[in-house]
Amino acid sequence: MDSEPRMASMNEKDYYAILGVSKDASTDEIRKAFQQKARKLHPDVNKAPDAEERFKEVSEAYAVLSDEQKRSRYDAMRSGSPFGAPAYGGSTQGYGAPSDPFAGADPFGWGFPFGGTAYRRTSTRRSRAYNPRAGADVTIDVELDQETARKGTRRGVTYQRYVACDVCHGSGSVVSEHAETCPTCGGSGHISLDLTGLFGFGVMEMECPECEGAGKVVADPCEACGGSGRVLSASEVVVDIPANSHDGDEVRVKGMGNAGTNGSSSGDFVCRVGVAAERVNALQARGFQTVGFMLPFLVLGAVSGTIVSMLPFLVIMAVIAGMQISRGGGVGHGGTWWKKAATHVGNGVLSGLLLALLMVLMFQCSPYARYSGGAGV
Repeated sequence: MDSEPRMASMNEKDYYAILGVSKDASTDEIRKAFQQKARKLHPDVNKAPDAEERFKEVSEAYAVLSDEQKRSRYDAMRSGSPFGAPAYGGSTQGYGAPSDPFAGADPFGWGFPFGGTAYRRTSTRRSRAYNPRAGADVTIDVELDQETARKGTRRGVTYQRYVACDVCHGSGSVVSEHAETCPTCGGSGHISLDLTGLFGFGVMEMECPECEGAGKVVADPCEACGGSGRVLSASEVVVDIPANSHDGDEVRVKGMGNAGTNGSSSGDFVCRVGVAAERVNALQARGFQTVGFMLPFLVLGAVSGTIVSMLPFLVIMAVIAGMQISRGGGVGHGGTWWKKAATHVGNGVLSGLLLALLMVLMFQCSPYARYSGGAGV
């Protein structure tokens, strides 16, 4: 299932804590604190795995706090709630996109009647970025036995997903019809930090922490969804799995996946059918690939008249293939299983053919081939 992760937004971060200064620190104190941390964390000096990420973080903090206008806007954004909700447009709850709906919870309940009770909650995510994105599909796997797959079945599912916000009708904005240019980056989606005077490193460019690289922000964010245009909710869907379904088949319900942000289209709900009896497991797959791998050498031996010399190699490969298929559960039944097995054989044939051709080319270029007049292959 796609949880559509996003980077932490501007007012989720405590820039003062990152730099280790108080909220009433002077510009000079902020500059000195940044210099000390940047010297220790710059990737050219610090080889720790997280040094580059921490350097970018302190640079981002300095870029905002060293600019009076950006600092004032940042302080205003964090003054509205314990999470640092913004104060733009008179909003009292801040802005944001929903957090991961599937963290720490089983998103599915099967059977009739539906076990889940529809619920809705607002987000604790704080961001006013205007970033229209199509919603991701919600995908589940359902295992069926062969008889059920042959007859077909109906399944009810209760699951969590993003849905369009009822208050702003999915736009993310209550009053304004259009997004506005990000005041932090001026619409570029990036902010620049000149480190030439401090360390001689030149200009560093990073993603704007307020618009998250979009260049636009929601002018008057909806308090219910935080400006994203969608909220987390429980949904129910009935999936009709048709008769004669096979392992790997998909049943798609249009528009029942995650809603898009800021009015974008919704994804689909996808039910992926699994039939264990039709599935070629990993060991069986390796066995059939081994069978395919030896076939080009069998043909090469027959054509060149060297089948006798290749016999030990072919016997060893056949034994290995047999052991792999046997340990994987043996040979399955049904046309779908054999089609998948044949696909693995074909993959093995391609690998074996490439190696066989390489061996022929190497022989043709060898001194022995020139001495024997090319005979023997």
